[in-house]
Amino acid sequence: MPFSHRRPARKRLPEIELESSRLPELGYEVPSAAGLVRCIEHGFPTPLARWHSHDVFELHLIVATSGKAFVGDWIGTFEPGHLVLCGSGLPHNWISLDAPAAGVARRDLAIQFSPDTILMGAETFPELHETARMLKRACHGIEFFGMAEAAEQSWLAIKATHGLKRFRLFCDLLIDLSGCTDYRLLSSANSDDATDCDLQAIQGLVARIATDPAAPLTVAIVAAELGMNTGRFGRLFKRSTGTSFPGYVNQMRVTHACQLLMQTNRYVTSICYAAGFNNVANFNRQFLALKGVTPSEFRRQSHLRFSGALAEDVL
Repeated sequence: MPFSHRRPARKRLPEIELESSRLPELGYEVPSAAGLVRCIEHGFPTPLARWHSHDVFELHLIVATSGKAFVGDWIGTFEPGHLVLCGSGLPHNWISLDAPAAGVARRDLAIQFSPDTILMGAETFPELHETARMLKRACHGIEFFGMAEAAEQSWLAIKATHGLKRFRLFCDLLIDLSGCTDYRLLSSANSDDATDCDLQAIQGLVARIATDPAAPLTVAIVAAELGMNTGRFGRLFKRSTGTSFPGYVNQMRVTHACQLLMQTNRYVTSICYAAGFNNVANFNRQFLALKGVTPSEFRRQSHLRFSGALAEDVL
């Protein structure tokens, strides 16, 4: 079908959750009972299962059903035991695909909290440094493995207490999470914010790639701009970002392509070139390697986060 005859693209931006929408009838604790740490429990379907973000952190545990999970630009599957920590502003949604017709009464156990107290405390207390580093990684969404049972027991204990005891139990949970070594980062949308580069030249380059990932950059071009030989530049960039320069550029281009796939109705071929790839075969290969699905399948699956059902392909 010609592009001009297609239906207008649906709104792709996540809904921002406001304090006024955190109602007890939806599974939230009343503010007077919550304090710094708020427990949430709900089933599926529910108005809370939507593509959204909020200004607080959220630790989210799935205890029933399986389906598709969406965290930033990451799309994957979930089942009972799926445990994810989402940083503030990171959009997310979980869509159950095997829920019975009558729904399920208890699918999600979540804890919402502001990280400010812990991050400020880390400036004074070195004991908090490990936890603070974990919270900073949460801008990508962190999936923890082997922690589901302990997390559920912690949720129940936290929910049953208030005041300082609740905060102590919550800190115990954070300690366990920050000590967990079996985890993975999900979304690449904030990769530029996560680099630990201490060299101003590399920092500037990372910001430049984030701003315009499609720019025609090569190791030789950038190394010459920075007055380095290619070997030294390659070592510095990998030490600073954890990946090679070509690999990093490909990651940023695929991330940009994900945004275009989710937010526009442009042809996949058009998005390939807009993202900075010079041929469709290489674009498909790099996208599949990084996301585990083709660009067309990513677009098809992304409609789940809005409608709760697979939409027809938009190629």
